[in-house]
Amino acid sequence: MEIVTKRFLLRDFIKEDEQEFFAYHADSRYAEFCAPEEVAPSHTRELLCLFSQWATERPRLNYQLAIARRQNSQELIGCCGLRRESHGSDKAELGIELAPQFWGRYAYAIEVAIALIEFGFRELELKEIRGISVSANLRVARLAHRYGFVIIGTHPSPDWMRERGWSQIEWQLTRESWESLSAQNLQRKASMLRAEEPVRWTGFPAYRRPEGGETALQEGLPP
Repeated sequence: MEIVTKRFLLRDFIKEDEQEFFAYHADSRYAEFCAPEEVAPSHTRELLCLFSQWATERPRLNYQLAIARRQNSQELIGCCGLRRESHGSDKAELGIELAPQFWGRYAYAIEVAIALIEFGFRELELKEIRGISVSANLRVARLAHRYGFVIIGTHPSPDWMRERGWSQIEWQLTRESWESLSAQNLQRKASMLRAEEPVRWTGFPAYRRPEGGETALQEGLPP
């Protein structure tokens, strides 16, 4: 499975990705919006196993992809996905994260998100894409608005979020809303995003199960 953008190759994870995936999940910057158990090596290993399972689904419901450079497909930039499990065939949940060393780089998150959204609405024929973010992550909120997402509610938050006064916000983008946005306008907005702005896209959780309830791999969710 591959999606190609101007700069990136979105593809299924391979064995060679493991070292870099473990490395950026262990970065202290990545841990800022995570529950302690989410940065444990055992949790990271579980995620890689889950991604592998999703890649073999037939029919495939969940697309969890590595973000690599087109010029060097072995360099891992981050992780992204569209997941339909428990949402039905016409709805999916969007998730994107970039490794900390790439936060704020040339609107990477915007380029990846546009590609995933286009894939979801055109190839998967989705009617709706949703995402969940942490209320404290204001940069994610700003970017979500750029794509045309609107807030449709909040989710119960785990204890570690509530202790900080944070909540989980649910966003929605319908196919009709997306089609009403000019692709040219979206690209213009992406190019105008200041490179120095520290865009933190552990934004919509990149890999949680989409039903939103407690699961073996939910444990609080990164923002």
